Amino acid sequence: MDRRSFLKSSSLIAGGLALNSVVNQAVAQSESSLTLDAKHPLLLNFNENSLGMSPKAKEAVIAALPGSFRYPDDARSELISNLGIWHKLSDKHVTIGNGSSETIQASVAMLASKAKKENLKIQLVTPDPTFNYAELYSSALDIEIIKVPLKADLSFDLEKMEQLANNFGGLSIIYLCNPNNPTAMITPHSQLDKWMSKSSDKQFFIVDEAYAEFVEDPSFVSAIELVKKGQKNLIVTRTFSKIFALAGLRVGYGIASPEVIASVDEFNSIDNTNTAGAFAAIASLNDKSFIAYSLKSNSLSRKIVENALNELGLEYAPSQANFVFHKVKGDMKTYKDRMAEAHIMVGREFPPVVGWNRLTLGTPKEMEQFVIVLKQFREKGWV
Repeated sequence: MDRRSFLKSSSLIAGGLALNSVVNQAVAQSESSLTLDAKHPLLLNFNENSLGMSPKAKEAVIAALPGSFRYPDDARSELISNLGIWHKLSDKHVTIGNGSSETIQASVAMLASKAKKENLKIQLVTPDPTFNYAELYSSALDIEIIKVPLKADLSFDLEKMEQLANNFGGLSIIYLCNPNNPTAMITPHSQLDKWMSKSSDKQFFIVDEAYAEFVEDPSFVSAIELVKKGQKNLIVTRTFSKIFALAGLRVGYGIASPEVIASVDEFNSIDNTNTAGAFAAIASLNDKSFIAYSLKSNSLSRKIVENALNELGLEYAPSQANFVFHKVKGDMKTYKDRMAEAHIMVGREFPPVVGWNRLTLGTPKEMEQFVIVLKQFREKGWV
């Protein structure tokens, strides 16, 4: 989707949101400014969900506390069962992790072990920039890391990545974050399927869908659909840290064929799920109204930021997540420092893409406050 089409669809979304009572409330709240100071900064730097967890999740945490002296086996099993039902798959298609990061780590470790047993060379092929945990875990295991720069339009260079994997004599791990972090852009399913459906058993895909629940573009289809079709060289990772706002409780999961799940679980830590987190995750899955509220609030916050960026003539990538990747005039460190002085913490720069900032979308009220400060920066000639 090009930016013009995206902005047009966003306008329609925002128009529809205005009819929703929940979002009307958010708009009303945004009319009053926040009081920011050193003790109460605006945190727009780690892609957290500023709404906080759902009321049902909070109730579940409180209810779980009396039983927290027991090991979490039953809670963990119940969460796995709920996720299987959620994705219309069996329990054997699901692995639980301490955040999605553990599932990524266990997958990399499993593949490194496989390569060692089969006496194969192993490499990680990853876009650059992207979420770097697969790279960090691979580096610790002496896996060769091949970074493929994003194309000029900030999309993945899938053709180059496929070429590198095809020309490699060993096992290739291909990491794909969709939507990508830091750009918030999606890779259409048709492009991924074109490669993945014909890939060899010497290529294994880790598709990180941490932000999938925020996507509104119909060209996005989860790679979980490929798992359902029987693809076995693939694991899809998800998290409860983003739209479900459970970042501090550390709950994530992976979806893959039963054979892959069994292999990955050999490298997961034992009892890696806490009772409160498991029950909060179950409650979050079942709180459909909160999921809808979180999505609509994020859409409105995104529109507030995009309108400001358009007004100021600052380029940005078409976001399908809870953050916006936008250009900033001048030195990024100076921009970050000035925002911090205004008690607003924004994201860092992501080389080799320089001059761009990753801005987390907070509540509509928070984004209105950010826009006020950003426009003040323009008046001073800083952006």
